Amino acid sequence: MRALLLPLVLASAAAPLHAQPASPAPAQTAQHALAAPVITHHKGTFGGQTLAYTAQVEATEVKTVDGAARLVSFAYLRDGANPATRPVLFAFNGGPIVASAYVHVGGLGPRRAAFPDDIAADPAKVTLADNPASPLDAADLVFVDPASTGFSTVVPGTDPHAFWSVRADAAQVAAFIRAWLAAHGRTGAPVYVLGESYGTNRACEIARQLAQGPDPLPLAGVVLYGQAANIIEYAQRPANVTSYVASLPTLAAIAWYHGRADRMGMDLPAFLAAARAFAKGDYLTVLYQGSGAPLADRARVAARLAAFTGIPAAWYLSHDLRISKERYRVELLKDKGLVLGRMDARYTMAAPAQGGAPDASEAITDTLARLFERYRHDELKVADTQPYVLSAPVEGFDQWGWGSGTSPFADWPYYQGITAMMAANPRFQVLVANGYYDTQTTMGGAELLATQSGWDPQRVTLRYYDGGHTGYSVAATAQALGNDIRMLITKTAPAQTGQAPR
Repeated sequence: MRALLLPLVLASAAAPLHAQPASPAPAQTAQHALAAPVITHHKGTFGGQTLAYTAQVEATEVKTVDGAARLVSFAYLRDGANPATRPVLFAFNGGPIVASAYVHVGGLGPRRAAFPDDIAADPAKVTLADNPASPLDAADLVFVDPASTGFSTVVPGTDPHAFWSVRADAAQVAAFIRAWLAAHGRTGAPVYVLGESYGTNRACEIARQLAQGPDPLPLAGVVLYGQAANIIEYAQRPANVTSYVASLPTLAAIAWYHGRADRMGMDLPAFLAAARAFAKGDYLTVLYQGSGAPLADRARVAARLAAFTGIPAAWYLSHDLRISKERYRVELLKDKGLVLGRMDARYTMAAPAQGGAPDASEAITDTLARLFERYRHDELKVADTQPYVLSAPVEGFDQWGWGSGTSPFADWPYYQGITAMMAANPRFQVLVANGYYDTQTTMGGAELLATQSGWDPQRVTLRYYDGGHTGYSVAATAQALGNDIRMLITKTAPAQTGQAPR
């Protein structure tokens, strides 16, 4: 099974859309599963607290101006908590559009795939384990699948394509958040949203709609993991010199990992800090000068690029001091006949004889998909009444309504949704997080979002983690992300008081 959290190949605006071939296409009016909620009871230790919790898988019908849908969610509710003050975190993956299974059993849910630190280990031997990193101690967790993914469907009379746009996709999930809170008596609870990959674009648009609608719902915080909200700034059109500056720290991290960088006696954090300083200083200056840059300056910059990225200076001098992320995946270990992973460049595979750059790190998402199927059936007791659809059959940029232009690389101001929510709620905070080795959504892109969107820097936390696009596959990263979510909730939510009314 192949699964990409972001089928859009973000490394290059010219790259094709990689569809998800493994999941069956949902019928226009699929038979509805889950006529009644499926409820199971569990115990676990999260954030150092041992607690009992209830897992609830249920369908919620929502209506928007685009149509109606029946969205199925997987919720984890702490037993005995006071619903009036207990925070709720709604989480989803990207696409467009894929189910939430990856972030669910990847890093945030109470059970996660226990990937070993040795990435060469056999993925088939990865099993589920308790997840003490899950922030379930701090907030109830609700994983939601948009219509045409998971068990979620449109209702009869609604065309599934009606939700295939930036605005309509976010509208259905925003409507779900309102409906779920109302149905569970949680309308006064602090609300958080976590999106991964394209899910960060969705999260920004949800924030805008909830802030600016006729009945505003002020979010307490948003987590943007593997963010793509400013993708136009780091999509590597050849003349977009900013994108090469933004990508350099990621290339430096990859070269460090594979032993191809000149570490200059520095540890990884210091090395990356040096790469960022060079990228925003000398590198940007010479790139901006283009063909007008003196030869001595070009040679100096090429030598520094070689030290940071492991690609020879001569290569840079013959390629205008630029290398795209996709080309880098092919070039770095070319002498070994290997190509780097796209979602996580720690992973490698043999380069195809016919050329191309497959993604070795799909082993992560394939494993998560396999384990989710076992988990929802064996532990959550969700019957096989219909297939769990990992990815909707969106094919090509033109099947998705981008609002401005015909691709995600058009100038669509996703970040303004966060701006609107900051204005609506003075306590609102945003956490922007990225993996070191993610070539799709880079550390530099995250920094640009945090610093160039006009947001109050006191309300933005920027974090980088060991790992790639699915960085929570690394146990230490799952723990760090969980702790950062706890910190976000501590900053923004009122103190939780009392037990649930009896």
